[in-house]
Amino acid sequence: MLVETCHKSAAGRSARSLLAALLAVPLAAAGLSVFAAPAAAAPAGPTASVSMGDSYMSGEAGRWKGNSLTTSGSRDGTDRAWTGSGYDPTRVYGSTYASGCDRSDSAEVNSATSVAQTRINLACSGAVTANVFRASNGGQAFKGEAPQADQLAAVAAANKVKLITLSIGGNDLGFADVISTCVQDYLVWYSYCNDDQQAAVDGKMNAAMDGVAKSIDEIRAVMSGAGYAAADYRVVLQSAPSPTPRAADNRYSESGWARANTGGCPLWDGDANWARDSLVPQISNRLAGVAAAKGVQFLDLGDAFDGHEVCAKAAKQVSASAPPSGATSEWMRWLDMGWTTQGNRQESMHPNYFGQLALGRCIDLLYAKPSGNFTCRNTAGQDHNGMFLTGRP
Repeated sequence: MLVETCHKSAAGRSARSLLAALLAVPLAAAGLSVFAAPAAAAPAGPTASVSMGDSYMSGEAGRWKGNSLTTSGSRDGTDRAWTGSGYDPTRVYGSTYASGCDRSDSAEVNSATSVAQTRINLACSGAVTANVFRASNGGQAFKGEAPQADQLAAVAAANKVKLITLSIGGNDLGFADVISTCVQDYLVWYSYCNDDQQAAVDGKMNAAMDGVAKSIDEIRAVMSGAGYAAADYRVVLQSAPSPTPRAADNRYSESGWARANTGGCPLWDGDANWARDSLVPQISNRLAGVAAAKGVQFLDLGDAFDGHEVCAKAAKQVSASAPPSGATSEWMRWLDMGWTTQGNRQESMHPNYFGQLALGRCIDLLYAKPSGNFTCRNTAGQDHNGMFLTGRP
């Protein structure tokens, strides 16, 4: 999923100057993966782990090791694109920075090192379910690339695919619009967003889940056509981690400008609680239902960043006296408020470098479980090595 927003610096700017910089960008929240079907020998070749879907899977925001208010140089060591004299995002996103797919070197599939010999990222920031389907079955090219299922066909023919992990659906649900509306209601209108935005999500939910289900069918069809049997590989459908904490766990007061200017999490308490305890679980539960109906494993990541969300009391921003740390820094890119130039706005509200290492660890742990559904959580005070799984019905 991805969002468009803006950055931070001067604390005294008006709400309307903030709003002027606030733009909606596709978001990527949700997730999935798949199985296969026929009865031919799976192709030979190096074993491969493949990721498909949207920005939460592509690795959007992997450029950042936490959030820092420093706007120059290496931003207190948080900006991995810093060259010593300027910024080169291709150091993190490679050639996909030009298209905007933003497949980072630390993306979940790359951070899960124990699954296979080769790691292949087909996910693209901003993708919707139609960008996963085969072109022959209604799929749409995106950002100059063929539909992801068609790309998978070539990968499956040249490699021995062992795992396919998919995260998709957030953009179908209009998650970027939800965040944009809630931020505007905090900064400008001084009203809650959760009532009308809950209705908006509900109105799109069934179609979005139908798209997720069809994505799984498309992946299975590709794998079957490539000669794979269902037992030759595994599929995982995953949800997305909550980007913000509950109101009680936010280190900034609801009043004043600190949540926007300093923390980058401009949401009213009521909306923060709704997002954390209603919206994120609702999406996860619906995805779990799709996974069950399609016979694939489900990985619930809703609580994976608990204590490391943007503005969480248990985490802290990076500064000259508090260097980047997977144990203490935030694992989510803040909402870019647009006052200064610090990276790209579409990176907002996506897992950063530390978060992607954590998600990769979740996949490593899940791959050791041949069946069943799981929730991945973190151990307080530890980095990604403290991630652990618990069973999920």
